[in-house]
Amino acid sequence: MKTGGKLIVEALEANGVDRLYCVPGESYLAVLDALHDSPIKTIVCRQEGGAAMMADCHGRLIGKPGICFVTRGPGATNASAGVHIAMQDSIPMILFIGQIASHAREREAFQEVNYRAFFGPIAKWATEIEDASRIPEIVTRAFSVATSGRPGPVVIALPEDMLTSEAEAPAALPWTPVETRPGEPEMRQFADLLANAKRPFAILGGTRWTAEAKSAFEKTAEAWALPVGVSFRRQMLFDHLHPCYAGDVGISPNPKLASYIKQSDLVLLIGGRFGEMPSSDYTLLKSPYPDQTLVHVHADPDELGRVYRPTVAINSTPAAFAEAFAKTAPKAPPAWEAETERLHAAYLDWSTPPESGPGPVAMGPIMAYLETVLADDAIITNGAGNYATWVHRFHRSRRFATQAAPTSGSMGYGTPAAVAAKQLFPDRQVIAFAGDGCFLMNGQEFATAVQYGLPIVVIVVNNGIYGTIRMHQEREYPGRVSGTDLVNPDFAALARAYGGHGETVEKTADFAPAFERARASGKPAIVEIRLDPEAITPTRTLTDIRDGR
Repeated sequence: MKTGGKLIVEALEANGVDRLYCVPGESYLAVLDALHDSPIKTIVCRQEGGAAMMADCHGRLIGKPGICFVTRGPGATNASAGVHIAMQDSIPMILFIGQIASHAREREAFQEVNYRAFFGPIAKWATEIEDASRIPEIVTRAFSVATSGRPGPVVIALPEDMLTSEAEAPAALPWTPVETRPGEPEMRQFADLLANAKRPFAILGGTRWTAEAKSAFEKTAEAWALPVGVSFRRQMLFDHLHPCYAGDVGISPNPKLASYIKQSDLVLLIGGRFGEMPSSDYTLLKSPYPDQTLVHVHADPDELGRVYRPTVAINSTPAAFAEAFAKTAPKAPPAWEAETERLHAAYLDWSTPPESGPGPVAMGPIMAYLETVLADDAIITNGAGNYATWVHRFHRSRRFATQAAPTSGSMGYGTPAAVAAKQLFPDRQVIAFAGDGCFLMNGQEFATAVQYGLPIVVIVVNNGIYGTIRMHQEREYPGRVSGTDLVNPDFAALARAYGGHGETVEKTADFAPAFERARASGKPAIVEIRLDPEAITPTRTLTDIRDGR
């Protein structure tokens, strides 16, 4: 006989969990007590949204579910932002929520929420423990659900009495990973289409990739001279300096790349859903009927034909497809080889930062400097905002598991994600980018970095506005500023108040020495860049946008 709290922890141990992220609550004290004697490392966070985003980053970088524990009511609703990110981004994650005792249900007891109803639309599965003896079964099933097909978040509510009561239960066994592989007929059909194409293009996205799959696909793409792009915020899926790389198919892509995709006669979409943002509002690929011949590869059959009707639907994980594709080879030099070279040259030109900009700080030279000092395996995290354009466009990604950013466009992600990334990979550089508005949504997790001695560097691009919203506002309602101005703290002083290192950059030349001092400090650090709000994009100022230029 064991308590439900003990059974939860044993099930996590059986499924290979070595760390979890939490904000404590009295609703799951029995689990915290069981963790006292467990080898699982418990990372205590400052807000449930940050804790859930750390769990998302964990799942995003290593492909195994990130684990998060929060308390009931406000704790659960705070965590919902991280659940939404994991769902839209297809990230394996399991959120455990302390719940009211079973006898108090349906009375609107203290902090009572119906979690099946609340999380049902934004989670892959939402359930509640109703029999403590079934805890090993339900927890192991959660790992299967979170990782199979299209990965996603699972939410498990834990009534307090289920955790404190004792039950007899079988020992938990680990989940069995489910791999889907392409069939030979589908691969033959795809190979025939590719051999007869004149303007093919491959778009890599989604999850369930591995470093080995990335490498295998790069080699096969080179054999076929196949031009390759990556979907929005999936830059780590292909080496940007590979001769076949054509660029990021994200928000406002290179016009030359967008034009090529629209005129392609064959698009190979692997792993991703190619939603509203990467498809430029479903104009690069028209939904539901693309102009191009579409071969869609996805691990979840429910995603095949959901948004686009493919010519060939291949139900396979990206890793298994890359393995099967590696067994093919062109019978003659591809007719599009010269076009692939032109696309890569266009990418290199597009990703070369501008040398100047409005105001005393220019982001172009800063990005050029970072490209010289960041290791190929450095991990870059960010949330949402116009500042992220500088990262996505001008950082040339080389390695797998080096990017954590929400395709859902959620703000506040970069700092907690950096904390999780540094926990997972303490020997690698971890750099978080955040805007001033973005940082202050979950910036309190900088305290978590200090608590655990994690020397992340957070680059806060401070322009005193909600930049993306102001950009749209100036375009749609020129000169009528409303609701987008910010008054900010001294972010460098804030870092020092937390116990970290702080730097302020007010001129372009200040950045390199400030960044080096931040890294040399050995502490979590914030480097605040005070950017002129006119520098809203790499190519247009706010005035340009306001005046319709």
